[in-house]
Formats: sequence, structure tokens, C-alpha cells
Amino acid sequence: MKRSHIIAIVIIAVAIGALVGSLYDSSTYADLQEAMAHPNKEYHVVGVLDRSEEIVYEPSLNASLTTFTMVDLKGNRSRVHLSMAKPQDFERSERLVLIGKATADGAFHAHNMLMKCPSKYNEEHSIEG
Repeated sequence: MKRSHIIAIVIIAVAIGALVGSLYDSSTYADLQEAMAHPNKEYHVVGVLDRSEEIVYEPSLNASLTTFTMVDLKGNRSRVHLSMAKPQDFERSERLVLIGKATADGAFHAHNMLMKCPSKYNEEHSIEG
């Protein structure tokens, strides 16, 4: 075999390995019930902040921990331990996407969170309308 063929085969093998590895590590969307049924598997869970429950963020004790309650789109509720500082306008969020794992104690431990906040354009439109 030519040297260029060997190099091409090695590059293809590395690309296939990277693709298989990324598929294996990728997390999936689920509700809280499914996440709780499979502790320690990473999921994306979509839901809303339960504004009737307390949001705990005490930067003097731990600046990288925010604790709150979330209700998923099916109505399941769970206490969430977010390994981040409390985001600005967190209380105004319309929807949350938590990325993390459920634990055996019934809580969801998220290492990242995406928020959908109300658009200022929607607010201006509703005022005018």
C-alpha cells in the first residue's frame, strides 16, 4: 500500500472513532420522571421555575450553587441544585432547559442551564395592542 492510502485510512478511522464517541456521550431530552428513573445519566430537562417555592442563592456560603424547584412540561416537580450562580432575571424566565443528572435522593443536579426569557419586543407589542 502507498503511504498516502495508509494515512487516509488512519484519518478515516479517527473520524469514525470521534463520531461514535460523541454519539455515546451525548445527552437526550427527557422529563423529570425519566431522568429520575435513570440516575447518573445526563439529560436535558425542559420545564418552568416553580415561583411558589423558595430560590436559595447564598454567595457568601457557595457562589456556585443555586437551589430551586422546577416543574417539567408533564407536571413532574423536583428540587434542582444548579452548579452556577443565580442568573440575572432568573425569576422572569418563561422556560428552563436544565442539563444534568438526577440522583438517588430525588433531586436533579444541573451543571448548565438555558433560559428563555420574555422578549422586550413581546412586552412592547402587548402594551401597544
